Amino acid sequence: MCGRFVSTQQPDKIAAYFDAEPDVESLGENYNVAPTQDIYAVVTGADGVTRVQAFHWGLIPSWAKDRKIASRMINARSETIASKPAYKGLFKGKRCIIPMDGFYEWQPGSPEGPVGAKGKPLKQPMFISRLDGEPLAVAGLWTAWKDPEDPEHRFLQSATIITRAANETMQPIHDRMPVLIPKSRWAEWLDPDNHSIDELASLFTIPDDHSLGLVPVSREVNNVRNNGPELIVPVDPDDPDEPDDD
Repeated sequence: MCGRFVSTQQPDKIAAYFDAEPDVESLGENYNVAPTQDIYAVVTGADGVTRVQAFHWGLIPSWAKDRKIASRMINARSETIASKPAYKGLFKGKRCIIPMDGFYEWQPGSPEGPVGAKGKPLKQPMFISRLDGEPLAVAGLWTAWKDPEDPEHRFLQSATIITRAANETMQPIHDRMPVLIPKSRWAEWLDPDNHSIDELASLFTIPDDHSLGLVPVSREVNNVRNNGPELIVPVDPDDPDEPDDD
């Protein structure tokens, strides 16, 4: 799954990178983006214009009674989105790209490694990003939900991250990872009139291009209240001064 990531670029920089128009105020730098927070996503509208907009992280289907369901729909498995009722309609025409500086994943602890207060091996957070420093273009789905408690009956846009089986680079860390869209296929993925499900699904099994780098970072990232550039600074995972979980 993908449960935390880093987003520090301003909307105009994101828009320039994806050849889009900025259509959102800055959300600020966030080194510890967590579910149900607002995030950026790149979408192409029915008018053919590609825009950078703000979305609630965690999908809220149109039939939801409230937004609580969002925390359970932060990720969508690529293997089932073409058939699962909550996703299949969105897969056909409401696809987006979620830009990230990188994301976090937790490597299972080793019996020989650091042990927490409860006597169990500590998981090691890893920061995963492109080796060339370019942003990640992560596949997502989006929708709009009308909040019944809003007196103005406004729509709230929400999004979920699509995940796939881990590629060769990620396998030592976790068995899942976000789907990454290569630049050559951004337009194809974002086109709301593109309903070629088989072609779109081919993006979910692209071979590893070894463009990702993985570095151990501080366990401070475990606590969502911690947020700053120090979270992505590489650390020695065996350092006894490293904090325990939370």
